[in-house]
Amino acid sequence: MSEAGTANEGTAPLHRQEPLPPERQPVIIAALRTPICRAHGALKQLRAHELLAPVLTALLAETGAGQSELADVVIGNAVGGGGNVARLAALEAGLPVTVPGLTVDRQCGSGLDAIVLASRLVAAGGGVYLAGGVESISTAPLRAHRNDDGDPAFFSRARFAPDSLGDPDMGVAAENVASEFRISRDRQDEFALRSHRRAVAAAAAGAFDREIVPLDASGTVTADDGPRPRLSEALMARFPAAFVESGTVTAGNSCFDADGAAAVVITSLARARELGASDALLVLGTETAGVEPRLLGIGAAHAAARLLATRGEPAGTVDLVEFNEAFASQTLACLDSLGIDPLRANAEGGALALGHAYGASGAVLVTRLLAQARRTPDREKLALAMISIAGGMGTAALFRYARL
Repeated sequence: MSEAGTANEGTAPLHRQEPLPPERQPVIIAALRTPICRAHGALKQLRAHELLAPVLTALLAETGAGQSELADVVIGNAVGGGGNVARLAALEAGLPVTVPGLTVDRQCGSGLDAIVLASRLVAAGGGVYLAGGVESISTAPLRAHRNDDGDPAFFSRARFAPDSLGDPDMGVAAENVASEFRISRDRQDEFALRSHRRAVAAAAAGAFDREIVPLDASGTVTADDGPRPRLSEALMARFPAAFVESGTVTAGNSCFDADGAAAVVITSLARARELGASDALLVLGTETAGVEPRLLGIGAAHAAARLLATRGEPAGTVDLVEFNEAFASQTLACLDSLGIDPLRANAEGGALALGHAYGASGAVLVTRLLAQARRTPDREKLALAMISIAGGMGTAALFRYARL
C-alpha cells in the first residue's frame, strides 16, 4: 500500500477479541432498500424522508419488532437540507412519537457509519435500532455562502479539506489514485463493464427482488434503473477522459448520482432469538481511518487493513466483499492494496452499475451482503463492507453470517 495516506489512529473500534455476551452482541437480522434510480429520474418527486419511510415500515413488518421497543432510528445523509431526516422519516413511517431519530453525516460513508454507530450502541447496552442511509439528490436543496454584501454565492459541494492539504473534486481525486497506484484505463473499463454485466445478470435472475421495497412515485417503481445491458468494450473505449485532460477516469468507469434508501434492523443476539430470527450478520468489528485528502479513494483500504489485522483475519478468508464503486480506479486500488482479487468483490455488481446514492450507499453494501449470504444459509461466511469517503477517510465493517 502507498505511504501517501496515513491511517488515523484516533478511532475507537467496536472489535473485541473476546466474544460479547448474547445480550450485547450486535446482529443484523433484516436489511432492505429501495430501488436505486438515477438522480432526476424515476424517484425525483420523492424527498429523502419519503424514500426512507417505506423501508422502515417494511423492516418492522419483516422482523416482528415492536415499534415501541425501538431505542432509536440512526440514519446517514450527505446532501440533504439539514434538520433531522431520521426523525422526520420515523414519523412519516408512523412510528410512535416516543421513538427518537439521529442523522449522521460522514458524506459517502454516512449509511455504513450509521450502522456502525447503532452496532456500538447495542454493544454498550442492547436495544433494537433501525439504521441505514438515504439520499435524494434530485430534491437536495441549493446551497450558498453569504457574500460580504449579503448576496448568496451558490456552490455545488461543501469543502472537505483546507487548501494546505488539497481539496480535489471527486473525479480529480480518482485520477490521483489511478496515477499513484498505477491503475490503467483498460483495467478500469474492464472492471466497470463487469459490474454492469453482473448487475444485469443478477436482476434477470431475481437476485434483488427480495431486498427491494417498491415505491410509489408517479407509478410503482420496483427495480434499479442503472445497469446497462448493451454496454460493450467498444462503447467503453469511446468515453473521453471526464475530469483531467488525457486522464483515465471517464463517465463509463465512474458511478452516476442516484436516489435511494437502505436500512437494517440491529439488535442483540439475545433479542434476535426472542424475535424468532433464524439467521443474522453478527457484527465482528469496525474501523474508520483517515488518509490524505488528495487520495481520498484509498481510505477504505486503510480501514479494512487495520480491521482485518486486529481481528486476525487474512483478506483471503473473507467470503463476501462489497465495496462502494464510486470509481473503478479507487475500487481497484483498494482491492489491490488488500490483496483481494477484484473478481471476488461485488459479485452482483456495484455502484458503477447501480448508482451512488451518497448517504445510502454504505447501507446498500450491508443489504447486499445479507442478501447474498442468505442464498447459501447452510454455511457460515465472513463478509466485509468497505467505503471510501470524501475528505480522505474510509470505513469498513466485518460480519459473520450465521444461523441462530
